[in-house]
This record gives sequence, structure tokens and C-alpha cells, in this order.
Amino acid sequence: MSEHTADAPAGTQASGVGELAREARAHTGKLRAELLSLSHAIHGAPELRFEEHAAAGRLRDALSTHGFDVEAGIGGLDTAFRASRTFGSDGPTVAVFCEYDALPGLGHGCGHNIIASAGVGGALATAALVAERAGAGRLLVLGSPGEEGGGGKVKLIEAGVLDGVDAAVMTHPAGFDAVSRTNLGRLSLEAEFTGRASHASAAPDGGRNALDAATLLLVAIGLLRQQIQDGSRIHAKVAEGGQSINIIPERARVELFVRSIDSEYLRGRLLDAVRDCVRGAAIATGTTAQFAEVAPAYDPVLPNPVLADLAVEAFGALGRPIAHGTGWSGPAGSTDMGNVSQLLPALHPYICAQPGIALHTRDFVGAAVGDGGDAAVLDGGALLATLLTTLFTRPDVLERAKAQFTASKAAA
Repeated sequence: MSEHTADAPAGTQASGVGELAREARAHTGKLRAELLSLSHAIHGAPELRFEEHAAAGRLRDALSTHGFDVEAGIGGLDTAFRASRTFGSDGPTVAVFCEYDALPGLGHGCGHNIIASAGVGGALATAALVAERAGAGRLLVLGSPGEEGGGGKVKLIEAGVLDGVDAAVMTHPAGFDAVSRTNLGRLSLEAEFTGRASHASAAPDGGRNALDAATLLLVAIGLLRQQIQDGSRIHAKVAEGGQSINIIPERARVELFVRSIDSEYLRGRLLDAVRDCVRGAAIATGTTAQFAEVAPAYDPVLPNPVLADLAVEAFGALGRPIAHGTGWSGPAGSTDMGNVSQLLPALHPYICAQPGIALHTRDFVGAAVGDGGDAAVLDGGALLATLLTTLFTRPDVLERAKAQFTASKAAA
């Protein structure tokens, strides 16, 4: 993907956002070598959730070098961090999130190296732009580990790290440019079946097969999918199912993700239906079952049209025009940024690393450090800097974003 230089729409120029976005892109361009080196280094040494010591260290060092005050191990998480920069004597506190964990067996197939490096680039460009405009406030760069199933942001929220934060942003790579996406709420669940071991050939009638229960659960879930609401998903895999072929499995464990755009339906009817599948599988096989949540729940992302409209203008100025106010509403995954969006005004736009390519694939692993991935780092940083600088220098925009958040929560 080539770097984007298209002229901004007239409305963008009139609002001043287009000029700001181009200035922001000039700043990230000056940091090109540093930001891309950071992105490629994180990509080349993938670390799983809550083990991202090298990545977190690189990010902290980059921010400290540029004058940010850096704290490691915040919120009780060894690989979380907070970097801060204060402008003037008053003003809002606005956060930009960096993610940097990788996928098991796949590396950076979700492009978190781009998220982290764009977050740093956005923060550094914002520091320069706000200083030039005599803006006021406190900028936070929050390193949130463990997004891939660990709920790092949820843990930071619970630890009070987001107390006093007025708004938050981040950007995520994808196969398209979009200001928003219909991210789903998600429950992380586990069903554990306990049966009775016995010799599979000499005494099969003495056993109670826990793996059979797990198999029945997968079948029941497969049939249940036909009757669930649109915007819902169920995924499951057998994580444990016996150790020897000639022993009837005494223990089996199934890991599940249950998702929906509707939080009430997710925790109500849908969860109850999955629980019934677990119970039925246990009854049918004469086993017992334990069923529990095993990781923080992810909330659906709450859109903020005020911030989204601002991002649309910035995208256009960066030569990445998208349909105004629409973003993308196709099938989606889940993110702990959803929990942030339910707490305060937030935006989670997507920036294209390679058109049409899907996340969590080997193709995306390559795209994350290809020409398009590198462009996403620089343009993503400029997008974030445009959003952040506007919030620091335009109190009216932040107030409208807060009002929109309040209205959306009341209507939910």
C-alpha cells in the first residue's frame, strides 16, 4: 500500500481537522525510522498475553526518551505501563491505548505491533501539536497487556487506572479503513466433565466417559446455533480429553467463547441455553459437570458518533476516505476496549494494513510488517494525534462527546 496523499474534502478543510491531520502525518513521518523499527522489533519477538516484557520495555523506553514520565507495572500487571505528559495547568485527561500481545502459534496475526507503534507515534505527535497550540491537559499512554483473552483493560479499570480519564482512543489494523465496527460482547467460559476411568476394552461398562460428554456438548452447541439471535456467536474447543487411548477418559475440559451484541441477551437467554447444553451432556453420559467464567467478560463497543465523525474527517485528510459516519458493521470479534467504551467516551477505529485481508491469519502476520502495515503505523499515529489534539484544544468537541456518551448510555 502506498502512503496516502489525497486532498481532504472541503468540509474537512473548513473544520480545520484536515490541516491538523496533515500536520500530524508530517510529525509521524519525521519519526518514521523510529516507529517502524519499534513495530518490526515487537513483531519479530512475539509474546503471549501478560508475558510481553520485551515489548512493554521497548515502548516504555521510546516514550521515556521523548520526555514522558513512565510508570511500569500499573494496576497489578507486570507488563502494563502508564506514560504521561502534562500541558499547561488545567484541561482534560485523555488516554491512548497500546496493545502488544501476540496470538498463540501465530505471532502478530492481529497486528498489535501496529497498535503499539501507532499509539506511541500518536502520543509523540500530539505532544508536539498541543505544545504548538498552547493546549492544556494531561496525555496518558496506557500499555494494556493481554487483550487476546486476558482482559488487560478490564483489570486496569478494576484497579482504578482509568479513574479521572475523560476520553480514550486507540486504533486497530484490519483489511479496511473504518471509524467503528460492531464489536461483540464476550464471555469466556469453561465446562469440565468428570466421569470414571476404566479399561476401554476389558471393562468398558465400568467407565463414565467424560470425552463423550464433551463431544455431546459440541454437538448440542452446533444445533443451538440455528436458534440464536443475529449478532451472536458461540465457539468451543476440547482443551483436554484423556491421556491414553485404552483408558476411558475420566476428565474432559471444553473452552468456550459466547458472544453477542446484546449484553442482556448474552448474560441471559444465551448463557442459559449454553448451560443447558452442558447439563444435558453430563446427564446423557452419567458424568458431572462444572461450568464457569474463566476470564474477564468483554462488553460490546459503545459507539460515539461525535468522535467517529471527527475520525471520518481525519481519515479523508490522510487519503483514506470512507463513507461518512458509517464505518463497517459486518461480523466482528470482541475487544476489551468495549469495557472502556462503556465507562467513558471512546473510539476504536480500524486502519487498513492490506485491503481485504482477515485478522488472525498467517497472511496478516506478513501484512503487519509489509508496506501497508508500515503505512498503518504512520497514518494510524496521525489519526490518533488528530483526535487527541482536538480533544485538548477544542473543549466543545470533548463536551459533545461526553454528552453523546451520556445519551447513548441512557438509551441502552
